Amino acid sequence: MVRLLISTGEVSGDLQGSLLIRALRAEAERRQLPLELLALGGNRMEAAGAELLADTAPMGAIGLWEAVPLILPTLRLQAQVDRLLEQRPLDGVVLIDYVGANVRLGGKLRRKHPTLPITYYIAPQEWAWRFGDGSTTRLLDFTDRILAIFPAEAEFYAQRGATVTWVGHPLLDSFQDLPGREESRQQLGLDPTAPVLLLLPASRPQELRYLMPPLAAAAAMLQRRKPGLQVLVPAGLERFEQPLAEALAAAGVANARVIPAAAADDLKKSLCAAADLALGKSGTVNLELALQGVPQVVGYRVSGLTAFVAKHLLRFQVDHISPVNLLLKQRLVPELLQDELTAEALVELALPLLEPGPERQRMLDGYGQLRLTLGEPGVTQRAAKAILDQVQR
Repeated sequence: MVRLLISTGEVSGDLQGSLLIRALRAEAERRQLPLELLALGGNRMEAAGAELLADTAPMGAIGLWEAVPLILPTLRLQAQVDRLLEQRPLDGVVLIDYVGANVRLGGKLRRKHPTLPITYYIAPQEWAWRFGDGSTTRLLDFTDRILAIFPAEAEFYAQRGATVTWVGHPLLDSFQDLPGREESRQQLGLDPTAPVLLLLPASRPQELRYLMPPLAAAAAMLQRRKPGLQVLVPAGLERFEQPLAEALAAAGVANARVIPAAAADDLKKSLCAAADLALGKSGTVNLELALQGVPQVVGYRVSGLTAFVAKHLLRFQVDHISPVNLLLKQRLVPELLQDELTAEALVELALPLLEPGPERQRMLDGYGQLRLTLGEPGVTQRAAKAILDQVQR
């Protein structure tokens, strides 16, 4: 029997982990290989067939000050995992994103188990952002193979001596057989003739605090400019549902609905298909919108302390924050950072994208170029095959 540990965190990691788990189980069955999967993740990974050791889906933060409340829970979790793995030896480890905790876990496992195969799938986006001169990466100290989802990622790590396989982006497996606009609006109970705005503010608690107020205020302003505008807000976690509803009410957004977290995953494609425009955070969701042809404006904000330390002390550098722009190496999707992220700025950028015209068409044309950079479907199957090949050597 082969026993694997799959480690990730946050909502997006839990989703990608669940897709990989299904692919691993299918590949193991094809090989007639008994397989036991242990997971640090969330309920999606558990539902896909892994034994959940700890729920890390809610444990996500970007920034220095924002991560402080997670330090003690993370240390307790790592001690718990250490004790468990002494009783249940592993044949391999798969790390998915979740850079801080996974880098610490990978380093510790390499020191304790020098021959244990460790694969990093969806590695930190060091190819896109840089600290200082950007010439070093800690992943090479403990990772046997990196399964890259972007060509630039594969090139970055290969140039630094890593063993890399480019498998493509896993979204390609999910975004097949997409629903149409009319059927999606009917499914969601929307007016088929009125415009629809999708707000995508948060997969982390800090994002509710920093991003939702300007997004909600922008939605209210757009409704005054576009009477009848319908607003949809999918909740990333159940505990986000009430704060999202309260933020919409406080901003005076009418004709708005929070989609419960329990339904949001299944409705994701329909929500995108129904939308005329999206305002939201940076992240994988930007690629999801692009694959379904939804124009978007992206914003992000962290605490003032985090922004100051990153810029002046750590010399953090980034050309773009949206994966769409990073992959295309151009500012296709508008981005608003820190103090730039205001309701007024969001509305100014959003209005030309709500109507047919050159700005909307330019973005849609750019999305067509983006699809060519993401590879071919069958991504999770290729990843599962590479992982099992590694542990069966």
